[in-house]
Amino acid sequence: MTYTPSDYNPYDFANRRHIGPTPDEMAAMLQAVGCDSLEQLIDQTIPADLRQSDPLTWPALSEGELLDRMRAVGAKNTIMTSLIGQGYYGTVTPPAILRNIFENPAWYTAYTPYQPEIAQGRLEALLNFQTMVSDLTGLPVANASLLDEATACAEAMVMAQRVAKSKATAFFVDENCHPQNIAVVQTRAAPLGIEVIVGAPEDCPAERVFAGLFQYPGTYGNIRDFRPQVDALHANKALAIMATDLLALTMIVEPGALGADIAVGSAQRFGVPMGYGGPHAAFIACQDGYKRSMPGRIVGVSVDARGNQAYRLSLQTREQHIRREKATSNVCTAQALLAVMASMYAVFHGPKGLRAIAERVHGLTERLYRALRVAGAQVVVKDFFDTITVEVGVGQAGILAAARAEGLNLRKIGTTHVGISLDETSDARVVMRVLRAFGIDGIPPHRGNLGFAESFLRQSDYLTHPIFHMNRAETEMMRYMRRLSDRDLALDRAMIPLGSCTMKLNAAAEMIPLSWPEFSSLHPFCPPDQAAGYAEAIFDLKAKLCEITGYDDMSMQPNSGAQGEYAGLLTIQAYHRARGQGARDICLIPMSAHGTNPASAQMCGMQVVVVKSAPNGDVDLDDFRAKAAKAGDRLAACMITYPSTHGVFEETVREVCKITHDHGGQVYIDGANLNAMVGLVKPGDIGGDVSHLNLHKTFAIPHGGGGPGMGPIGVKAHLAPFLPGHPQTGGAEGPVSGAPYGSASILLISWAYCLMMGGAGLTQATRVAILNANYIAARLRGAYDILFMGNKGRIAHECILDTRPFAEAGVTVDDIAKRLIDNGFHAPTMSWPVAGTLMVEPTESETKAEIDRFITALLAIRDEIRAVEEGEIDAKDSPLRFAPHTVEDLIADWDRAYTREAGCFPPASFRGDKYWPPVGRVDNVFGDRNLVCTCPPVESYAEAAE
Repeated sequence: MTYTPSDYNPYDFANRRHIGPTPDEMAAMLQAVGCDSLEQLIDQTIPADLRQSDPLTWPALSEGELLDRMRAVGAKNTIMTSLIGQGYYGTVTPPAILRNIFENPAWYTAYTPYQPEIAQGRLEALLNFQTMVSDLTGLPVANASLLDEATACAEAMVMAQRVAKSKATAFFVDENCHPQNIAVVQTRAAPLGIEVIVGAPEDCPAERVFAGLFQYPGTYGNIRDFRPQVDALHANKALAIMATDLLALTMIVEPGALGADIAVGSAQRFGVPMGYGGPHAAFIACQDGYKRSMPGRIVGVSVDARGNQAYRLSLQTREQHIRREKATSNVCTAQALLAVMASMYAVFHGPKGLRAIAERVHGLTERLYRALRVAGAQVVVKDFFDTITVEVGVGQAGILAAARAEGLNLRKIGTTHVGISLDETSDARVVMRVLRAFGIDGIPPHRGNLGFAESFLRQSDYLTHPIFHMNRAETEMMRYMRRLSDRDLALDRAMIPLGSCTMKLNAAAEMIPLSWPEFSSLHPFCPPDQAAGYAEAIFDLKAKLCEITGYDDMSMQPNSGAQGEYAGLLTIQAYHRARGQGARDICLIPMSAHGTNPASAQMCGMQVVVVKSAPNGDVDLDDFRAKAAKAGDRLAACMITYPSTHGVFEETVREVCKITHDHGGQVYIDGANLNAMVGLVKPGDIGGDVSHLNLHKTFAIPHGGGGPGMGPIGVKAHLAPFLPGHPQTGGAEGPVSGAPYGSASILLISWAYCLMMGGAGLTQATRVAILNANYIAARLRGAYDILFMGNKGRIAHECILDTRPFAEAGVTVDDIAKRLIDNGFHAPTMSWPVAGTLMVEPTESETKAEIDRFITALLAIRDEIRAVEEGEIDAKDSPLRFAPHTVEDLIADWDRAYTREAGCFPPASFRGDKYWPPVGRVDNVFGDRNLVCTCPPVESYAEAAE
């Protein structure tokens, strides 16, 4: 017997770990599809003239090699104690939260909680976040988080313009706001025609503005009483907005008590590392009368089919897809995982713990203040919480250098001032190092003095709900976090086959480096030489993304896909202005486009012209051509998704691009469906001028319970000079995010994904994503109508199942979605882009066994529908209508028209490891009519349990 060495490579991450089906399984799937090979399927799916000629060639790393590379790159970052402040602070992530939330796939692989029955755990955690924000700001309603503080300021401005009774068109911004907040507001205001007036608070022209934004405490540390400005604004029917700090609000008077209408800020310092800029959960809170105009996601309380208390997303759950260009915002997600972490930080510490942390930070700052004053330093703040500013004149450079020699980063303010912000990680030794940088030895003793007038001292209670007073022993905290995660269905339990959302594997090796201090502890405004490792990672990721897309440059700043759309359109507008064509303001958008597309165009001040769809789902070329011609020299852009939102590679895409270019417009290709293109088609080569890339879809960043990941934009060379700039790094254009590289820390995930997959692995992943989708379509054909196929009968990476015919029998798409829960699955995307349909995307990471289980579930549901159609059971009496079934249903008296077995254990469900939803079908109408957006009183929990 001749010895033959194995050619099996256990370290091949792409084919052994990331891609689900084995070669043998792929062969069986191809047989079901009716193809001899994977390449034949791709040839039948993608038009030949769109295929890229050059393969992606960089080699793949194993998981061990990747972590070694990450260690080496992380070592090039310099870990310093950053006392820069400006909205970013050192914080201590409790290890229990780090391990049980941040590093736990039950939390970070979850999707946006659109299916509330399988999201009760994260919905409760987000409701805790809203309650925390509402209590600390003194305002009755808060949402489940926004992208960052700067964009929250911009959202608040637009919200205020919408609800204020003032007819003024200008917006006032306190000059003491953080510079990035001012800059992002100015970026947002310009295309909307809002005049931004920046000045001292006492100079606020209340009669000329619809609202004013004030930083509380200010960026240089000052705490001031804004009641005179608030009263003046209210007298002129204008609104008052305060950008504030949650930790400070445990000690100082809350914005609501000062008369603020809206409060915004960041929850970063509640246990979320700086991460060189993010991700962090921003917040917005408002007076009750404005809650229906609040952007983003709001968690509310409702009841389920048995009357039990249940949580759900309320109000504007998918506003962009309903109102489109009339939407109030293009924000369609929340920083859910980070909001959960911040809320758990509040639960972990409780109000006493938060107050103690704040008092300790403030006490150290007061000691620093006293020492500097005694030494004759010119401290220019009077009332402060954790930040002081010192006038140092020509000594600025020397003091900053001396601080760096002490391992400290202080804030450079102008040419004559230095800012110092202490935080939770500061101690007396840090204060002594600061003082040494000023040439001062020793530190004065703690006296318990306040660094602000007693009139600023908070009088009201906060975090009074029992959840913030639970026993904080780690055993209890660990069990609470486990109980919440057990209520949810995330990717760690089952496939989440969401069309256009691409819930693929988020590999552990990709996630591990995020917890390392070399990456997590950097301040986004630290000196660039301290972030050499980040620079290397970001530069290499940009190069790889440019190679993948065919673009020439990439901005990594947008920290969501929707924000990438917005940034891309701003880039196009800046290009037109530079060429003397600033009057171009029309954007052509197909009917099938993502709802964020027209909302983003509206935010840029563009006029949206909707293009019809052809019967097969393609862009109606005749209608497109006619509307482009009518727009003429006003045509700014078209926005298309490729492959189309209907899951097909349209063969007319080059013609659409040519028509747009012939009329002087630019082509924006939405990158939501890039998972069907990587390695096979480059959007920049088929006519695209700009695309945003959903890194949380195609490039493996987790959704985190609804987080937006990152949305960098790739552009052709002629647009590169017009990419977003930033106050810290320069650039001709304004920023769209608070930090220069957005949520920089999670760029590491996509970089790790590209490195471990290699060029060949990424290309194979695309092929298998297309195979998995076509396999599902082939297996379900006959049971369900498959909408929108290409000319050769193939779909891209997703397919649309038409469930509308079942309406005649009284079965709705909701019934099917809820019945899938009984089978242990999250539903596909519902009623989009076509009402009454399901859009299915299996991704390349799912194994054939899991896909077959999903097919079994859908075929069994089809049999249940058929029983209704044939009169064997009425729809209202069928398991479809009672779904999802809970343990309470299982043990209750059974009087239904089907067996317990049929209802609770459908064919695709696991027997021993069955997922049981904690609540039955949630009543959405009740929740909107009886809107409750903070933690209900403890009595209601007892009532629900009875």
